[in-house]
Amino acid sequence: MDLAFLHPLYEHPGPWASVYVDTSRHTEGTPHERELTAQAMAGALAEQGADEATCQAVRGAIEDLRHSSEPHGRALFARAGEVVLDPPLVRPPQGGDWAEWAPLPRVAPLLELAGEDPVCVVAYVDRKGADFELRNALRREDAGSVTGRQWPVHRTSSADWSERHFQLRVENTWEHNAAEIADALAVCQEETKADLLILVGDDRERRSVHERLPKRLHALVVEAPHGTGSRLLDEDVERARAEHVARQAEAELERFRAARNPDDEGRTGAAEGVPALVEAAREHRIDELLIRVDGPDAHREVWIGEDPDQLAVRRTDLKVLGEQHSWPARADDALIRSAVATDAPALSVSEREVPVGGLGALLRWK
Repeated sequence: MDLAFLHPLYEHPGPWASVYVDTSRHTEGTPHERELTAQAMAGALAEQGADEATCQAVRGAIEDLRHSSEPHGRALFARAGEVVLDPPLVRPPQGGDWAEWAPLPRVAPLLELAGEDPVCVVAYVDRKGADFELRNALRREDAGSVTGRQWPVHRTSSADWSERHFQLRVENTWEHNAAEIADALAVCQEETKADLLILVGDDRERRSVHERLPKRLHALVVEAPHGTGSRLLDEDVERARAEHVARQAEAELERFRAARNPDDEGRTGAAEGVPALVEAAREHRIDELLIRVDGPDAHREVWIGEDPDQLAVRRTDLKVLGEQHSWPARADDALIRSAVATDAPALSVSEREVPVGGLGALLRWK
């Protein structure tokens, strides 16, 4: 997950209000329920010591969602009476709505709730052309269309010479249109930077387009088993997106496992555990952060200073480094702050054995 969008959260000192709101339920009573949620979240922050202006800013932002049709939820990060960032979620927050007041914004849950959201182009293919639709977890929008030759496109059952000649022209039309669709789909992928290309249509039509796409795109292509109008098509698309995320995560875990092995000089390209990661963050050596949000190390307490690379396992360590002001913070959120400062991405992992304790990183060499 690219963490660049989190930069505004680290341009100002804390403490911060972090609120996660579930907007996945939509009924006639939703506006009233959202008002109650706004009141409850503001109250929870006030009980934790948040200032009145920040509580009211959060309350107003949630009340503004009274008539929202957002399918999953919203995260809100506020300080000093202002909501600084409010990203939409691609999955509802587990356990419902919650709020926290802390020295750092509580951003680690975003790795799962607003993280890997592959963009796909769904190509609805037939013999005359194709319509393209751009999808992710939050939206669907038209992405263009292509029209091929319109005649002839249908076979006949006759066996005489003239009809066989006609069928050959049909074959040529199909091949021409498949090539036109493949060319247009390749351009669409380049323009949208889509992670997946999902082909919808009859078997032969999908296969013809698939075969004519540039080889560099073949690994991105999925042929949906259900056609246009099927209620199962949405499930095909979501399954393809989920499998893509799983493949990407497994590839990064394989990189991490390989980087654990020392090179000829005894150096390793991976770190795991809070002390090793804190040291790597201070040295600006984190190249990619790996976090299992339910890992035992994720909520371990570390100490932070005013700057992202000022963090330590013990408060006294910060004083030794010359930092006069320090605050306790969760390890996962402190490490994410350091990763944002050095433009390092982060990945939410689910495998329980890797990394040990739930926190790890691929490292940059000194």
